[in-house]
Amino acid sequence: QVQLVESGGGLVQAGGSLRLSCAASGRTGSSHAMGWFRQAPGKEREFVAAISRSGSSTSYADSVKGRFTISRDNAKNTAYLQMSSLKVEDMAVYYCAARPPWFQMATMTASEYAYWGQGTQVTVSS
Repeated sequence: QVQLVESGGGLVQAGGSLRLSCAASGRTGSSHAMGWFRQAPGKEREFVAAISRSGSSTSYADSVKGRFTISRDNAKNTAYLQMSSLKVEDMAVYYCAARPPWFQMATMTASEYAYWGQGTQVTVSS
């Protein structure tokens, strides 16, 4: 079993930056492909960014491309989401997720992730 804990959310003005962290604990002997998703009130959970087990491959939703950067530090069992040029429409609860350990690549599909964090709120004021 793997536990994921997000941190780094908060209130920021439009145009500002935040860095989210996702710390993994438990059975993390092998790293996991990781993803970030978000859910705004009244909307479905949507894909934001993903990174492969090695960190060599990343993918982004079109809405955040060029503004957000996903990265990871496998020695610390932690994934990050650096968010810049934040917009009001980025406001949501952000969740990190991990795929089962036998998958090298991450995906954009929430149902393909086995482990989820509890989420961290990102609020962007105009």
